[in-house]
Amino acid sequence: MLETEIDLSNKNINDSQLQMMFAICHPCISVESQIGLSLNILCGFGAEEIADAFLSNKETIYKRLKRAKEKLREEKIKVELPEQKEITVRLETVLTTLYLLFSEGYYSSSQNATLRRDLCVEAMRLNLMLVENEATNTPFANALLSLMCFHSSRFEARTNETGDIILYEEQDETLWNKELIEKGEYYLNQASKGNKLSKYHLEAAIAYWHTNKADTKEKWENVLQLYNRLLQIEYSPIAALNRTYALSKANGKAEAIKEAEKLNLADNHLYHSLLGNLYTDSNNTKALNHLKMALSLVKTTQDKNVISKKIKMLEEMKNN
Repeated sequence: MLETEIDLSNKNINDSQLQMMFAICHPCISVESQIGLSLNILCGFGAEEIADAFLSNKETIYKRLKRAKEKLREEKIKVELPEQKEITVRLETVLTTLYLLFSEGYYSSSQNATLRRDLCVEAMRLNLMLVENEATNTPFANALLSLMCFHSSRFEARTNETGDIILYEEQDETLWNKELIEKGEYYLNQASKGNKLSKYHLEAAIAYWHTNKADTKEKWENVLQLYNRLLQIEYSPIAALNRTYALSKANGKAEAIKEAEKLNLADNHLYHSLLGNLYTDSNNTKALNHLKMALSLVKTTQDKNVISKKIKMLEEMKNN
């Protein structure tokens, strides 16, 4: 269980790592380089994993990391916590790095494993260092840790004994970690003390609703409105895609299909997988076409197994 791997009440802060995080996130190098170098040095990411995070290629990442390291050496950057004013400036990049680290662990695209708990635990440990330090204990840092707690609470129910994904609707909620859900609620309350709303606040609130298994109109309407706010603050195609799932639960599949197809994420397996699900029952031919396209694009064996099962089920339905 996750609580044996990370103690969220631990006050033993590793100051050297905290200092290293802020030393790497120095404005003398680009934000992309700061994030990439943090993932490389602090989190052990290889060039391919960083390239996936930036939707780039390995060669570009290799060059970026090399230039960034050389620049930090030239500038003789000290490994120390900067003054509070500078901490505030750099904290956004630090949080982005931890968000990407956790995201790669929560849904890994570069390893043959959908869930990499080691990365998630490391992101939570580093995030905990921020909220336990007076200089970096901000509402944004608390909101991000809340998000991580809510997502981590469902780890035991997300995969079966062979590592295959268990979809949200089919998860056994008795396996959800109530302690981590309570921690998520605590950090979300701490995050509410500020007067600014971040994407971390909104994503944490969305994740909170997903710790309530009840399939109600109220739940999905709340999730939909949170996605609407999230897209206003920081648009991303994946967030827009996730919104269409909430839209299907709140307003029906027909409306969701229209919104999803506007995104036209033709090279993304999640796009085709979602449309495959949305078209199921109303147009099984289209559903099959999208699921087969998703199967051709997906990377991990676990995802392939889930999609293959859906294809087999629809083909059997057509033949009966």
